[in-house]
Amino acid sequence: MATLLYRLGRGALRRRRLVVALWLVVLVIAGLAAATLRGPTASNFTMPGTESQRALDLLAEQFPAASGATGTITVKAPADGQLATPEGKAVVQELVQEASTLPGVVGAVNPLQIGAVSPNGRYALVQVQFASGGDEVTDEQRTAYEKVGAAAEAKGWQVAPGGEVLGGEPEIGSTEALGVLVAAIVLIITFGSLVAAGMTMLNALIGVGVGMAGLFALSGVIELTSTAPILALMLGLAVGIDYSLFITSRHRQNLLDGLSPEEAVGRAVGTAGSAVVFAGATVVIALAGLAVVNIPFLTVMGLAAAGTVTVAVLVAITLQPALLGFAGRRVLPRRLRAVATDGTDTSAGVDHSDDTNRSAVEDESRFGFRWARFVTRFRVPVILVGLLGLGLLALPTPDMRLALPGAATAAVGSPARVANDLTVEGFGAGFTGRLAVVVAGDTPQATATAVPQVTALLQRTENVLAVAPAQLSPDGRTALLGVVPKTGPTAEATETLVHDIRGAVGGIRDVDVLLTGATAIGIDVSEKLSDALPVYLLLVVGLSVLLLMLVFRSLLVPVKAALGFLLTVAATFGITVAVFQQGHLADLVGLDTPGPLISFLPILLIGILFGLAMDYEVFLVSRMREDFVHGESARQATISGMGHGARVVTAAALIMMSVFGGFVFLEDPVIKSMGFALAVGVAIDAFVVRMTIVPAVMSLLGARAWWLPSWLNRALPNVDIEGEGLRTHLEDRTPTHV
Repeated sequence: MATLLYRLGRGALRRRRLVVALWLVVLVIAGLAAATLRGPTASNFTMPGTESQRALDLLAEQFPAASGATGTITVKAPADGQLATPEGKAVVQELVQEASTLPGVVGAVNPLQIGAVSPNGRYALVQVQFASGGDEVTDEQRTAYEKVGAAAEAKGWQVAPGGEVLGGEPEIGSTEALGVLVAAIVLIITFGSLVAAGMTMLNALIGVGVGMAGLFALSGVIELTSTAPILALMLGLAVGIDYSLFITSRHRQNLLDGLSPEEAVGRAVGTAGSAVVFAGATVVIALAGLAVVNIPFLTVMGLAAAGTVTVAVLVAITLQPALLGFAGRRVLPRRLRAVATDGTDTSAGVDHSDDTNRSAVEDESRFGFRWARFVTRFRVPVILVGLLGLGLLALPTPDMRLALPGAATAAVGSPARVANDLTVEGFGAGFTGRLAVVVAGDTPQATATAVPQVTALLQRTENVLAVAPAQLSPDGRTALLGVVPKTGPTAEATETLVHDIRGAVGGIRDVDVLLTGATAIGIDVSEKLSDALPVYLLLVVGLSVLLLMLVFRSLLVPVKAALGFLLTVAATFGITVAVFQQGHLADLVGLDTPGPLISFLPILLIGILFGLAMDYEVFLVSRMREDFVHGESARQATISGMGHGARVVTAAALIMMSVFGGFVFLEDPVIKSMGFALAVGVAIDAFVVRMTIVPAVMSLLGARAWWLPSWLNRALPNVDIEGEGLRTHLEDRTPTHV
C-alpha cells in the first residue's frame, strides 16, 4: 500500500494543475446536483417492525384522516373561569375558525365542545389536524400555524401553537464556525506558516463541500433524518483537517531532511498517507457497520457520515499533494526554508526514511519526548491513576436513560417549548405525551364491540389520567382512542404504562389493538436501540482487535487498544450523562433543561469514537513499532514514537475537539449533546488513553508487546501500513536532494 501511495503522491504533484481542476469540477457538479436534486429531510424516527410503527401504517391505510400530523394550540385566558363567559367562548371560537382555515389543515376541534378545558376554566387545548405527515408539512404551512391567534393575543390572551407539526430540522448558524476558527489557529501554531495552515484548511473545506453537496443531491432519492447532514458535516470537517494535517506534517519533515518537494510529497503520502487510508477505513467500517442493527434512520446517518469521511480520505491523498506542489517550501516557516534548501545542512547520503538525522536529535528536548520519558519511568502509578480517574468519570453511566427528543427539552423560548410549558402549567405533564390506541377489526361490528372493552381496560390501568372517546374511520372498521398519562413522555412511569397497556389489551379477540403516538414511538425506538447496543459494541471491539492485529503484527497491542477504547466510551458516557441528564454544569454548555439522552447517541458515539481512537492508535503506535523493528529497545521505541507523534496528535485532537465543540453552541439539544460527547470523547481518548496510558502499558510490556505466533504471522496478509515495503524500495535508490 505504501509504495502505491508513494507513486500516487508523486503523480499528483507532477500533475497538480489537472488534479486541482478535476476536484474543482467535481465540487461544481456536486453543488449543481445538490441545488437541483435536493429533497426534504425527515424529523421523525420511524422503526419498522415495532408495534407503534405498525399502528401508524395501519392508520395511513385505513384511517388516512387521522394519520396526518397533529398540532395542539394551548390557550390561556387572562383570568380563571373566563373560558365559560360569552366573551371567552367567542375568542375560542374565532381561534378555532382561524386554525381550520390554515393552509394544509383538515380541521380544528373546539375545546369547549369536547371538554378540553382545565378545571379552573382558564386553559384550553385546540386540536388541529393536518392533511399530511410532519415531514411533509411545508415551511410556509408551519410558519402560518406558528402565527395563529394574533387577534386573541391582542385581547390579552396567551396562544401557544405546539405539537408534532413544529418538528423541523435544526439550523446550522454561525456559532459552530467558532470551532473552525479555533482549528485554523491550532494549524497556524502547529505549522508556524500561514501557507501550510491555509492550504490544510482549504483542502478540508473542499472535501467537505464535495461530501455535503453529494449528500444533499442524494436526499432527493433517499430519506435523510435532519441530524444526518449535521453529523456528516461534523465528521467531514474534523477528519478532513486531521488527515491533511498528518500528511502535511510528514511532508514538512521530509523537506527539512533535504528531500526535493516531489520526493518529500511521495514519501509523506506513502507513510502518513497509508495511516490516513487505514484510519479512514476504520471510521468508514464502523459507521457503515451501523447497518447491522437494522434501524433505517441510523443506517442512513452512518452511511452519510461514512461518505463524507471517504471523500476526506480521497482528497487528502490526491488534492493535498497537488496543493503542496504549488506551495513548495512555503509550507515551512521562513526561518527553516534556507535549511531545507541546503542539502549539506541535513543528512545528505543517509536513508531519509529514518529520522535519525540532526533535526530529530534536536527534537529530543521537546515536550513529547519529555512526557514520554516521564510516563515510561512512572508507568505503574500512571496506569493506576489513569484507570482510577476514568473509572470515576464512568460512574454515572449505569444511570443513563434514553429517549427521543421532545418539546420538554427544547430551547427555552422556542415555540415548541413555550407550548409545552403552558400545557404542563394548565393540565399537567401527561397532556404533552398523549398516547393513541388503534382498534382495527375486519368488520364494523367487531370494532364496535371491542371499543368499550378496550376503553374499560384503559381506564383501569394504573397511571392513566383520561381516555378520550373513540374516533371511527368512515367505514367503521378502525377506531382511534386517545390516552392521557399522569406523567410526562420521558418519565419512567410512562414507559411502564406503555407496557402495561399493551399487556392489558393483548388478550382482546377478533381485532388488532395497537398502541402508538409520539411517546410510544420514542419508547419503542429507545428499547430497540438499547438492545442493539451490546451487539454493536461487540462487533466494533472485535473489529478493532482484528484490524490492529493485521497492522501491528501483535496480539497484546490490539487487546490493549480495545480495552483503552472501552475506557474511553465508558468515561464519555459518564460525563455526558452527568451533564445532559443529571444537569451538573449544564449552564456551561447552554443546556436549559436536563433530560434523557437522545436514543441513538450511545450507539453512534461508539461507532465514531472507535474510528477516531484507531486514528490516534495507528499514528502513535505505528512509529513505535517502526523504531522497534529497526533495532531500538522497546522502551526507547515507545519514547521515540511518542516524541515524534505527540505534537501532531495533540494538534489533531485539538482540531477535532474544536470542530465538535463548535456544535455545542447550537440551540438544538440533540446536536448539542452529540457535539459535546464527541469533543469529550476525543479529549479523553487522545490525551488520557493514547498519550498517557498507552505508552505506560507499552513500556510495561516491553518486547512482549510485539509478540505474534509464527503461524498467525504467516497467515495474516501484510498491508504495509508503516511503509516497510516502501523503505526497502527506497534503500536501493539515492535520495533526491535539491
